[in-house]
Amino acid sequence: MKLVIIRHGDPDYVNDSLTEKGKREAELLADRVSGMKIDRIYVSPLGRARDTAKACIKKMPNVCGLDFDVSSESETYIDSATGEEKKKIVPVTLEWLREFKPVIHRPDQPEKWNICWDWMPEDWTREDIFYDFEKWTEHPVFSASEIGKEINYIYGEFENLLKELGYVREGRYFGAEKPNNDTIVFFCHFGLESVLLSYLLHIPTMLLWQGFIAAPTSVTTVCTEERREGKAYFRVTGYGDVSHLYIGGEPPAFSGRFCECYTNVDERH
Repeated sequence: MKLVIIRHGDPDYVNDSLTEKGKREAELLADRVSGMKIDRIYVSPLGRARDTAKACIKKMPNVCGLDFDVSSESETYIDSATGEEKKKIVPVTLEWLREFKPVIHRPDQPEKWNICWDWMPEDWTREDIFYDFEKWTEHPVFSASEIGKEINYIYGEFENLLKELGYVREGRYFGAEKPNNDTIVFFCHFGLESVLLSYLLHIPTMLLWQGFIAAPTSVTTVCTEERREGKAYFRVTGYGDVSHLYIGGEPPAFSGRFCECYTNVDERH
């Protein structure tokens, strides 16, 4: 099974939608994903992810339902390869795919609320607890904002979905109860994507938030490997791929990143 995690296009956070650049990115993404074999689509309830998904769905012949309503009647289409009439996929909204919600009082800015991955490197790297998968949410700053509660909620929902898809967690690997070659697509957000990868790979989310950045409309692919029958592990085969943007002559957006050099005054500090 393949899990394809897609970040929304360049965001207009004020209006929870896409900037004009984000709309161009979504169109280029749509050219890419419209040719993929997709079996299920799940979408965040937030506007920027939904707008990105809509741009793609319009170009997917086997997908319908721009309102992302699982109760919608599925339309049919003719499979160009077989000539058979088949039901179209109806994308489903999952509330827990929204961007990771808790905010924190960062140690150097105790009077201000920050997203929980906005820490200065010289501050968070001195905290050994952030390198411990079992304990990282117990840091006083995170425990005060109940980060662990939210992480466990998302882990639980993701675990239930994977079980429905045929894979059941057994310690640090997964039992392949119904192994398959399906492709499952998620339209969501960088912070949330890091939580999903944390669950699959047993890596503290804090390290993924800090050590990786998925640009807008980037595509991350995670595949099962079942080297012994009935036992699977998820392996990342591509992270944050934005090749569709380069092909279309559209540079990746800077959203989520900080200045490459401190003297770069036009980049976020």
